[in-house]
Amino acid sequence: MKIGVTSSHRYPARRFRVCGNGRAGARMTDLIARGLAELGHEVHYYVTEGAKAAPPPGVRIVDHPPVHVDVMHLQHIGLGDIADASWPPSVRTCHGDYALHRGLAIEDPIFVSRTHASSHGSTRWVHNGIDPDEFIFSKTKSDYFLFMCDLRRAEQKGLETALEATHRFGAKLVVAGSTTDPAIRRRTRELCARHGVTPMGEAMGARRAELFAGARALLFPTQLNESFGLVMAEALMSGTPVIASDRGACAEIISPEVGFICSTMEEYLSAMSRAPTISPHACRAKAMRDYHYLRMAQGYVREYEREIARAV
Repeated sequence: MKIGVTSSHRYPARRFRVCGNGRAGARMTDLIARGLAELGHEVHYYVTEGAKAAPPPGVRIVDHPPVHVDVMHLQHIGLGDIADASWPPSVRTCHGDYALHRGLAIEDPIFVSRTHASSHGSTRWVHNGIDPDEFIFSKTKSDYFLFMCDLRRAEQKGLETALEATHRFGAKLVVAGSTTDPAIRRRTRELCARHGVTPMGEAMGARRAELFAGARALLFPTQLNESFGLVMAEALMSGTPVIASDRGACAEIISPEVGFICSTMEEYLSAMSRAPTISPHACRAKAMRDYHYLRMAQGYVREYEREIARAV
């Protein structure tokens, strides 16, 4: 199949960065293009800000939207943009709240989890995927729990719950993440200081992989209606269990053999005590089976075939 993929970023999206949906979506689009090529498809990749590195084999960077293809995966369309009627069948992925993006040319997006799709009245979804080579698998864990997110959303992601839980449990909490907003940095430091925790700032590259690999568990007590929660899949790929809230897609992503879903402080404390009972091998196996980027690419191929069939 000849597939056009577009995205509004500079290739490649910055790796190992904890940040918002836009950057996460760009990273997913890079991996979709790579995965499609590895599955044997011809990929024409248009990134609006150009490329600063060579793409993987089978992916060709082009300087305009690739309309002479069998299907297009459009991620660069902004509000009010309208695809030309002569364009091939097209799809778009929604990574967040679709209510914020209504009016786009593509009105039947692909969501990133069953829960995400259902919350928007849809049954169309493909789980996000990650590259296992970007993470370190370890069955040996250190003495800390990990909380990691874009600090702009730290409170919504449950930072205060994570701080209180680890304080009551008597464990060390590593808080990783960054923001360019000095007021948010100050607020985060103040929250952490109440429990004797100093945020470490952004962790990238090997350091980020090491943090995931060494943690007793990832704490993800989010209060948001999570569409997917990529950090959970990254922890699992590292062999690290996840202790998450019952919000959004958390219960869909985290099954009992790899972690715990909690709704009360008592449940978080119980989960922290039981974290060592989770097998790192089970975590890694689930991530490889369900959240590998090739699995994601296969899911999108099915959606492309569905879209092509619609257009006939």
